[in-house]
Amino acid sequence: MAKRHGHVPSERLTEALQLVAPGTQIRDALDNIVRARTGALLVFADEETIGPLVSGGISIDVELSPMILYELAKMDGAIILNRDGSRIAHANVQLMPDPTIPSVETGTRHRTAERVAKQIDALVISISAARDVVTVYIDGVRYVLEEIRVILVKSNQAIQTLEKYKSRLIQVATSLSALEFEDAVTLYDVLSVIQRSEMVLKIAREIERYIIELGTEGRLIRMQLEELMVDVREDRRATLMDYLPDFADLSPDEVSAALGSLHSEELLTLGRIGELLGYDHDVDALELHVSARGFRMLRKIPRLPKGVITNLVARFGHLEDILAASNDELAAVEGVGPARAHDIKEGFLRLRELNLLERYG
Repeated sequence: MAKRHGHVPSERLTEALQLVAPGTQIRDALDNIVRARTGALLVFADEETIGPLVSGGISIDVELSPMILYELAKMDGAIILNRDGSRIAHANVQLMPDPTIPSVETGTRHRTAERVAKQIDALVISISAARDVVTVYIDGVRYVLEEIRVILVKSNQAIQTLEKYKSRLIQVATSLSALEFEDAVTLYDVLSVIQRSEMVLKIAREIERYIIELGTEGRLIRMQLEELMVDVREDRRATLMDYLPDFADLSPDEVSAALGSLHSEELLTLGRIGELLGYDHDVDALELHVSARGFRMLRKIPRLPKGVITNLVARFGHLEDILAASNDELAAVEGVGPARAHDIKEGFLRLRELNLLERYG
């Protein structure tokens, strides 16, 4: 069973971390148990699922209360709760999982927890009496909860890194916009924006995991993350829609998913990103001229619906042709009309001035 740290949690692990995050009743009980150094073994499972592994114990069937859970942990046996942790079913239970199930644990309580989690595919939490360690077992993962202060330090460090990466993303994105107005974009410019976008997204996913573990303690981190991530995902998708070649095998969403699965080392290689878009690995990105379809630039114009953006790209094909179109030609596109055509023209003028000013000062 692998220990997962520094990776995006699986959906079930995410749900488990939310169940034990600060601010929840279960986390209150866990903290009390850790402070008392009594240790505990908690299993979240349906009655019929856990039944074959249970021997002895006390049937309780009461609503979850942090104090009751804390008091029950003073007994040696395991505590059985329902899957969402809202009720306590049994206490002081002896669990008898299959002893042939492999385990990397050495302590009796943790070894039992790992085997139960594997055998019945349930959430199991083991708290060490001697080492103040809380370990979550679920979905093939062994996950050790860290202290809140440690997670807060890591979260703040990650936010600082995200700010630096976001600043660099803004620089390359501004450069791309200026080049689009000049129709002087190379594949290198596009890959640089996609690379920087994905770097930002990878750090954001790491911070999202911290926020899950922080629970109510993560409100400030969440606000900072939301502010930094405004439009990042949307702009990355629009960039893919602009520059994904006609011969590409993957859709923008499929490329996005593939980018998200790249290791950090692969992400540093623009050639690998180019391959995902459908280009040969050895293509000269600095020399290959590419043209935007217009999705990314059009979505920067205020109050322009997605359907209208799609109609404009379908009608003209490339940003250069949209920029060159007259008001009447724009107005003839479905959903545009004279007023919106004027707004589009004015929007492009403002964007051109803004991007040239930001790029060249």
